[in-house]
Amino acid sequence: MVEKSRPVLVLAFPESEDARALAVVAPLTSQIRGMRGEVDLGKPRWLPKHSAVNVQGLASFDHRKLTRRLGEISPTQMEDIKAALRDLLNL
Repeated sequence: MVEKSRPVLVLAFPESEDARALAVVAPLTSQIRGMRGEVDLGKPRWLPKHSAVNVQGLASFDHRKLTRRLGEISPTQMEDIKAALRDLLNL
């Protein structure tokens, strides 16, 4: 069975001295519900649809599974994502 490729936002990429070679990611979705944990990205030029980051879907996996870089988010969007993570994790 072939795994389907999904866009993600890379939140942490491993350094050579890290204990594990894991990237920490949050999935991107075009099924926006306006719920807690979603950060609206609008329609980035590098995605086909209006999308959001789903910070409730945090995952980690071997960084070698990341296949290609699609684009970048703005510093303001990153601040919104950090705020959503702090809210979700009660930090």
